[in-house]
Amino acid sequence: MNKKQKMLSIYTERKNCQEMEDKRIIKTKKSLKNAMVGMLAKEDFEHISITELCRKADVSRITFYSHYSDKYALLDDIFNDMIKIGMADYYRRQEENNPARRLAAGYVNMLDSILDLYYERFEFFQYTSPEKNPYLASRFYSIVLEMVELHTDHVRKRLRLKYSPKKIAGFVCYGMLGFVNESHEENTPLEKIKEDARVLLTDLLKSGILTENEN
Repeated sequence: MNKKQKMLSIYTERKNCQEMEDKRIIKTKKSLKNAMVGMLAKEDFEHISITELCRKADVSRITFYSHYSDKYALLDDIFNDMIKIGMADYYRRQEENNPARRLAAGYVNMLDSILDLYYERFEFFQYTSPEKNPYLASRFYSIVLEMVELHTDHVRKRLRLKYSPKKIAGFVCYGMLGFVNESHEENTPLEKIKEDARVLLTDLLKSGILTENEN
């Protein structure tokens, strides 16, 4: 084996080892995330211990702390996974049905992405109620708020807004959250909730209540 072949062999071996290590890390994190969601079905987040979490995931505490500083960091990682899915769906919708970046259509795409993610991952989001897990509820809401605020900040580059992106995001999020919650209280079917929310948001934005431009 000449020098070039030897160097190539060493590189390939290192690459294979790195790929195996990456797969182990992914598998370990997935086990911990699944264990966390499973435990949330039985007890509130504040009472979940790292020891029991590791036992459920069949992972040592040393391994846990090599990936996460605490259970809050693990929870943030779960939320980050959700954000990636939600934002990818939002950008897909924008490219497919709103290439002109129309104001109302953009917010409706954001709404649909959030609602679809919420219900498709309901096995996790069902535990984000303020009554059972106030920390999860607060974290979830802050993430949604940040997503809508980020979208609004992009809108501000094209349209003159009457209010700051943070204020508009708060107005939209609180309003939509209240609308969806009250719809559930009235036992409104899921698809009807989504459609009514789209219509309400569209009518609101087209009214010019948030912008100084015609929509």
